[in-house]
This record gives sequence, structure tokens and C-alpha cells, in this order.
Amino acid sequence: MYENENNEVRQENIENAGQDNKPKAKKSIEHTVVELVSIVASSIVAIMVIFTFAFRIVGVSGPSMEETLQDGDWLVVSAFVTEPERGDIVIITQPNAYNEPIVKRVIAVEGDKVDIDFENAVVKINDKVINEPYLGSPTKIDEGAWDYPITLKEGQLFVMGDNRMHSSDSRSPDIGLINEKYILGQVLMRFSPINEIKFFGDYDYE
Repeated sequence: MYENENNEVRQENIENAGQDNKPKAKKSIEHTVVELVSIVASSIVAIMVIFTFAFRIVGVSGPSMEETLQDGDWLVVSAFVTEPERGDIVIITQPNAYNEPIVKRVIAVEGDKVDIDFENAVVKINDKVINEPYLGSPTKIDEGAWDYPITLKEGQLFVMGDNRMHSSDSRSPDIGLINEKYILGQVLMRFSPINEIKFFGDYDYE
């Protein structure tokens, strides 16, 4: 009898202990879920802030940068370009005859001498022929903006599209030379189409 009573009491204590632990376990799970949700939310906010202040998303319209970029491509653009360099692909917001931003490649920067032999499709920077394996078509069209050679002044850029036969750029009076302050950013990567993701780094003309 005594033994049975002890067993019953012991069993009851065990059951009560189990019941006491259930709310604690439930609270622990809820706390973990809240923490995870908080972490995910914070990450999303951080990503949004980074993309708002450090990067921009830009779409390509037109064939002027073929074969490097295609009409309909979507790009990630850095919002920080302190000093554009030769070979950079950039987004330009300088007012132009088309009243829209354009995407072009920086060919020459301030202090550079630009000379173009349109008959032979040769571009020279500071009297050196530059290597341009990215071209979609040769530089054979003189759009009449300049008597070459020309030397760029402080803060000026000479830009061209990679598809030279189908690009309005610094060769044209409709675009002209670009002031550095109108560079929205440098193109870092193409993320769409997904099967054509590509990163763009610094390009060396040498």
C-alpha cells in the first residue's frame, strides 16, 4: 500500500513536471521564430538600403552597345563613380537631343587626345591605336561634331557605343562630349536575361 501510494505520487509529480515544461518549450519556439523573422526582416531592409544608396537597376533600350549589351538587358549600376576610367561602361544623364539617359563606353578622359581615322576604322588615344575587341561594328561613321584630333578639357569624357555603325555618341553634336558630373554610375553586371549573366570590370586598352 505504501509503495503503491509512493508510486502514484511519483507518477503524478512526473506528469506535473511534464506539463510545466510544455509552456516553456512553446515559449522557446515562439521566441526563436520571432528572432528569425526579425533577422530576415533586418536583412531585407539592409538589402533595400544598399540597393537604394549603392546600386541602381537600369534597363537597356536600343542596339548601340551590341554585342556587349542587348536591347532589353537589365543591369546593376554602381552609384559611386568618383573618376570614370577608359573602358568603363557608364550610364549618362547629361541632357541630349533624345531627352533620355544613355549607356556608352568611356573612350577617353580629361587631358586625352582623341583621333579617329574613319576610313580605316582606327581610334587613337594619345597617338596610340587602342585595342577594342568588344566592337559590334567598326568606327567608320563621322557624325560631324569635330575636326580631329581633339584634346579633352578638365572634367570632359569622350564616349562611344560598341556598335559604332548604330550609335549616337560623342561623335555626334546631338550628344557631344560628356561632363563627368552627369555620370549616373558604372555598369557592374548584367543580371537579366538570367542565362546571360555577366560581370563587367575594368578594361585595359593596352
